[in-house]
Amino acid sequence: MLTVSGADRSSMYDTILVAIDGSAPANRAVTHALEQAERTGATVHALYVVDTDRYAEPALSSMELETNEIEQWGEAQLQEVVERGEGVDVAVETRCCHGKPHVEIIGYGDEIDADLVVVGYQGHSHSKGTQIGSVTDRVVQNAGRPVLVV
Repeated sequence: MLTVSGADRSSMYDTILVAIDGSAPANRAVTHALEQAERTGATVHALYVVDTDRYAEPALSSMELETNEIEQWGEAQLQEVVERGEGVDVAVETRCCHGKPHVEIIGYGDEIDADLVVVGYQGHSHSKGTQIGSVTDRVVQNAGRPVLVV
């Protein structure tokens, strides 16, 4: 286990962004983000994005109901991250939004000036295999800040 003295804490991470979608790789990303935050005293920002490419937002339709259900599910996933953070005495802030996941992840990372972005290797929408997920690939290629792929 890495031990960080109080003097060293300021030179490490203050703000960690973890993107979640409820997949197993995203859950592992949460574990890593919380471990890093616990070691460095950072705040974790957990982000869930309702993918508007998958869930369109037309008014008063069955798709709108499905989108609302996905958003509620995302909020529940974010609450689980908060509870996990409380269990290890790590502050967790959450955001649920709609948009293109890679754009929202990068934008939120910029907004909070994240020292580290943690993402899962693949998400729910990726077919199983050995290739990195498309959202993760786009975040790694365009974030302009350190990204940890779990």
